Amino acid sequence: MFLESISIINFKNFSERSFSFDEKINCLVGNNGVGKTNVLDAIYYLSHTRGYFNAVASQNIKHGEEFFVLDGIYKKEQREEHIHCSLKKGLKKVVKRNGKAYEKLSEHFGFLPLVIISPSDTNLIVEGSEVRRKFMDMIISMGDKEYFHDLIHYNKVVSQRNSLLKYFGANFTFDKDNLEIYDEQLVSYGNRIYSKRKDFIEEFTVIFEKRYQHIIETSMSDHLKEEVSFLYKTQLDDLAFADLLKQNLEKDRILQYSAAGVHKDDLLFQINDHPVKKVGSQGQQKSFLIALKLAEFDFIRKKSNLKPILLLDDIFDKLDDQRVGQLLHLVNDDSFGQLFITDTHDLRTEKLIKKTGQSYRMFSL
Repeated sequence: MFLESISIINFKNFSERSFSFDEKINCLVGNNGVGKTNVLDAIYYLSHTRGYFNAVASQNIKHGEEFFVLDGIYKKEQREEHIHCSLKKGLKKVVKRNGKAYEKLSEHFGFLPLVIISPSDTNLIVEGSEVRRKFMDMIISMGDKEYFHDLIHYNKVVSQRNSLLKYFGANFTFDKDNLEIYDEQLVSYGNRIYSKRKDFIEEFTVIFEKRYQHIIETSMSDHLKEEVSFLYKTQLDDLAFADLLKQNLEKDRILQYSAAGVHKDDLLFQINDHPVKKVGSQGQQKSFLIALKLAEFDFIRKKSNLKPILLLDDIFDKLDDQRVGQLLHLVNDDSFGQLFITDTHDLRTEKLIKKTGQSYRMFSL
């Protein structure tokens, strides 16, 4: 599977631009601010029906315009796939596959697997648990529609339950029977989510640890004795979900929101049994994140039987040529498919790309 071409209209800083891509390596080079990352975000949009860097859809429309349009032509399993995505201010987003609009955007999710590695991925380490839950949920959902639908329904029930708790608080009443209706649904959806998250962590951890060790070995790191761990933190390990809700009932009533459940789960990232956030050097954190993302690639490839498109956004920044070469070496084998790279150093990038022996195309912005 690969992206043959993309047409961009009124998306972020672009008025109108088209690109025809190589099926292996594509390099977008130019100074900061010219829109290299925006091209990657447009490609991401066609896979995920939303932007990677800005979740507010209308803010992706070029300033002063009323709409944006993205059109991509893909080759997937010897068949051409035309994906269209458009948004006009005040209207719903439209996503079409081969001219036919999706009734639900969720139907498209996972059809064109894609992984992006970006400097903004540091949020996985430095931000709160919600960012890491979304990371985990996105990977599982790519290959499991039932999980994706359970997650949507679970989050909807949590929202409804929270609204009821706020209503109780505003009116100084408490209807336990009505709340139990939501609790039954939460337990049903939540237990399935919990079970699949545990299975995912068990499988993903092995892939991640292998990727991390490969990265530090090929970078000739002095930290070859580093042991990394990727742990699932959940309240359901200690108490059944139904009992957990009962135990937190009074707390929820006072706080007026649901304080317990799988929507509070987290992932713990550690090096040598200590939090990466606290003890990891800048280099260790970067290696940890790249390993996470390459493990995401490996996991999705295994589940989908497709090689996801890989986007590398400005990750060569502050890396010397040797380390850039080592990173390219990691993705230069038959397990990887189409690759997109952004960089500010055109000569350096092309020199290193040539060493891979792969076909490539350079784009100057």
